[in-house]
Amino acid sequence: MRDGIDREYCRAIHPVHAVLIASTIPLFLGAVLSNWAYASTYQIQWTNFASWLVAGGLVFTGLALAWAVIALLRGRRSRRGWIYAGLVALTFISGFMTSLVLAKDAWAAMPAALILSIVTFVLAVAANWAAHSSRVLGDET
Repeated sequence: MRDGIDREYCRAIHPVHAVLIASTIPLFLGAVLSNWAYASTYQIQWTNFASWLVAGGLVFTGLALAWAVIALLRGRRSRRGWIYAGLVALTFISGFMTSLVLAKDAWAAMPAALILSIVTFVLAVAANWAAHSSRVLGDET
């Protein structure tokens, strides 16, 4: 028999916050695929699609970032919370830079737009992983 097992469970994020951060993945993935489609077909409409998808991703990322900052200011200052907020901020900055590159002429946007959209997508996946991962601290059996 074991005495004094200390287990601390991390709280799950609010469902609305989960939807906000999870919505970034398909939007930024769509931007990557649109940029890739432009790089292989040279149809300018693909960069327009990518621009709109990045704009939508930035809306959801901005709302998730605001939620994360408010949660940090309200006193939930854990190391994991800071990592998550940092990843969301990096995702927002990278997405904003991608939107600026996509605002250029279609020829001028490549290959920087494709590379930046891939970086933004990877950061969005990392932010989602940080938001939705949970762990149990303490002894387990």
